[in-house]
Amino acid sequence: MALKELTFILVVCSWIVCTNGDEFFTSTDKMSQLFEEEEFLLKTFSLYIDAEEENVKIMKRLLLLLQLGLYLDPVDPEKIKDPVAAYKLLRRVRAEWINIVDYTQQSLYQLYQTVLTYAQIPQPEDLDGAASGLIRLQEIYKLYPHNITKEMSLSADEAYHVGLVAYNEHKFQHAFLWFLYSLDRLTQYSNTAKEKLLLYLSLSAYRFGSLPVAIYFGQQLLNLDPTNDEVKDLLGLYRRLRFQRTSNPDILRLNNESSKYETLCRGEVDERTSKRQRALSCRYSTGGGNPRLMYAPVKEEVEWDEPCIIRYHDIISDREIEILKNISRPLLSRSLTTGGVSKNRTSQGVFLKEDNIVVARISQRIADITGLSKKSAENLFVQNYGIGGRYEPHYDELDDENGRIATFLIYMSDVEIGGATVFPQVGVALKPKKGSAVFWYNLHKNGNVDLNTKHAGCPVLRGNKWVANKWIHEFGQEFRRPCSLSYWE
Repeated sequence: MALKELTFILVVCSWIVCTNGDEFFTSTDKMSQLFEEEEFLLKTFSLYIDAEEENVKIMKRLLLLLQLGLYLDPVDPEKIKDPVAAYKLLRRVRAEWINIVDYTQQSLYQLYQTVLTYAQIPQPEDLDGAASGLIRLQEIYKLYPHNITKEMSLSADEAYHVGLVAYNEHKFQHAFLWFLYSLDRLTQYSNTAKEKLLLYLSLSAYRFGSLPVAIYFGQQLLNLDPTNDEVKDLLGLYRRLRFQRTSNPDILRLNNESSKYETLCRGEVDERTSKRQRALSCRYSTGGGNPRLMYAPVKEEVEWDEPCIIRYHDIISDREIEILKNISRPLLSRSLTTGGVSKNRTSQGVFLKEDNIVVARISQRIADITGLSKKSAENLFVQNYGIGGRYEPHYDELDDENGRIATFLIYMSDVEIGGATVFPQVGVALKPKKGSAVFWYNLHKNGNVDLNTKHAGCPVLRGNKWVANKWIHEFGQEFRRPCSLSYWE
């Protein structure tokens, strides 16, 4: 029974699984699918073991029958000169070989190996990318290892890997803190050696500039092996350099200096900005008298005045959101920047054509609300963010002839912590709110880029962030948003 069930599952799943091999760490939705993948792997592994055990039992019975046949009909090597005896020997060995081949070929080993080869399993790049995401979260939100692991701790081996990624990225303070975290959790069952941790602790402290700490852990390493000449040389170097240094930064204390982008992501908004925002208005809008909105106006809130950033509330239903997600899930792939794949943008997305009625309806709704033509607009771009998912500060305008005149950003989920859209030039932070959307012009009326529209998607610290972008281009807007020759417009 196990043999038949496993054969069916493996044949079907091997065809399905082979169809997709995308990365995981850039999409939390993709990572959630790993629970099903894990269940599938364990189930098929159990069935594979049961099937092989059945095969072994059958092959043992065959072996007994073959041995019994040899016992009941022995052939004396001296009688091999007899042609009949020779014929019987040839026939028997041939029959034995056929039986053995037939039964051993019933093994599902090759088929199972094929499934394992093409299974959707996280690759080393996923592990490194996820670790890099954790480190970026620490940098933005000023978190120590014990902060970010408050609800889910890491083992010594896991922490060592995160530290190694940080070390290779030349983020030596975070590397040191993760190696220290790993050392504290080291057990007899850990694969990571204490000597290796002490070495990296010493090297990280040295590269960071904290020589007393480097000397301390170097000495700890030398105590384990007093004959290690390489460590002796390192300690000699550290001690010589120590007398040349006038300062040693504290490697145990995170630097409080931050860019405007980082402070906004942490929610540290200037009080003057908050006061100015409180003076802004809310209203019902008909999109400039659009007939479709006359009896169902949209809720419009001005989030900022220069540049004008408007939030529209309740412009997409939960049902429409789920439809967009379901359409997008099997099509998601790594989001790109103008330079291709980049660590500055960790998400997966897909452009959805308007051949789907829901996508077409949402695109028309955007045109009605903004009063802009959608003829030269890009298709709706749905995105899901990954571990520490973010998009570093950037402009949406691509600097081409038919530029992106405006951006319409739909929030398809709430985010527990992080994930805000921030405008560092003006100090504005917009929190994701499911069902709402924000809209702004990227270009002035004179065609120049509005430098204040530089924005970023903050790293997602906790939650699952889904958004949909509609980038509207210049062509077709000549009479909807007339151009200006003024330098100031």
